[in-house]
Amino acid sequence: MKLVDSLIASLFELQINLLHARLRLEANTDDEALHDLRIALQRLRSLLAPLRRVADLPPLYTAAAALGALTAPVRDLEVLATELDNNGYTELASRRRAQLAERYAAILDSRELERLQAFLDIWPGELRDAQRAGELHRLDSLIERRLHKQLTRLLQALATPGYDRHRLRLLVKRVRYAGEAYPQLIGLPRRSLGALKTTQSALGDWHDHFQWCLRVDQESDLQPLRTLWQTRMDDALVQAEKQLQRLARHLHKQIRRDKHPDAH
Repeated sequence: MKLVDSLIASLFELQINLLHARLRLEANTDDEALHDLRIALQRLRSLLAPLRRVADLPPLYTAAAALGALTAPVRDLEVLATELDNNGYTELASRRRAQLAERYAAILDSRELERLQAFLDIWPGELRDAQRAGELHRLDSLIERRLHKQLTRLLQALATPGYDRHRLRLLVKRVRYAGEAYPQLIGLPRRSLGALKTTQSALGDWHDHFQWCLRVDQESDLQPLRTLWQTRMDDALVQAEKQLQRLARHLHKQIRRDKHPDAH
């Protein structure tokens, strides 16, 4: 399949995923609707990120980013409520879940969601117009260069002592989703994508506990969990550091293998 055809097919697939998640959120059918909507958003942004200067794309990318920003605190609230339940603080969990219906309604009625849906409807046609006008010449080379810049930034960050772990978490996340969006162009095998996913999960566990510790200072009813979360945050960071070391070794080994394939 040609690259433009593949891009359009991926856009349609993600549009369907977003619609499905939106309908589930609207009908309140399950607890994973918002999570799935945000995953579809992340995959959409990863697909679009290397193309931000192509075929009037910026409005679509910006719309996806805006909806991501709108939904992030609501997803954080969902995750916090689950964490409270898991630790036996059901009343605290219920207080936070009581806010969700109103927050879901705000997302469903938002201008951000409306704009994204409108842009998704028209952008495949814009991409075809750009293709016919010859604006997508060597598109694969453009995407490949940008993907490799992302990978280079991640490798540099992994090799930098004391590099901010919050920023590193985002770099890992971007490279992982970019690799899934363009597996043939980024040149990372499935095993490498698995290593990125495992590292992202470890950093995510640490980041969740870090955020919950910050919330204790703002939400006094969370005070009983401070010591527990602090301890788990420290433990999660130790595990995340181990995963980062494994990832760095794996990626450097993979790059050496790609440069000298006959040596393996």
